[in-house]
Amino acid sequence: MNTICSRNFTDGLRRIGSRMFPVAAVALLVAVALPAHAADERAIKSRVAPVYPEIARRMKIEGMVRIEATVDPQGKVKDVKTLTGNHMLSIAAEDAVRRWTFAPAPAESTVAVDVNFAAGHN
Repeated sequence: MNTICSRNFTDGLRRIGSRMFPVAAVALLVAVALPAHAADERAIKSRVAPVYPEIARRMKIEGMVRIEATVDPQGKVKDVKTLTGNHMLSIAAEDAVRRWTFAPAPAESTVAVDVNFAAGHN
């Protein structure tokens, strides 16, 4: 009885696998062909240092601000959005990243960058 059940189970898996392979292959091809909308790696050509907000400096507020930048094919920053970080620091980080330039690429991309604020370093 176990041999019959095992053979039926194996045959069932084989049939399912033969039906799923074409679907998986098409999904893989589509995923490779579509442009990435997640954060891409793109070389930074010029970086502008943020202006440390005076109130944040006096309050000794430090930390990292993660910015998501939308970069056009020529490398110009079109839009920025703070993902994480202190609000007092994020405005200065966004202002700085807006003035960065990136290496040209075939298409627009989204890049995540970290801007670090340390008292006495900015």
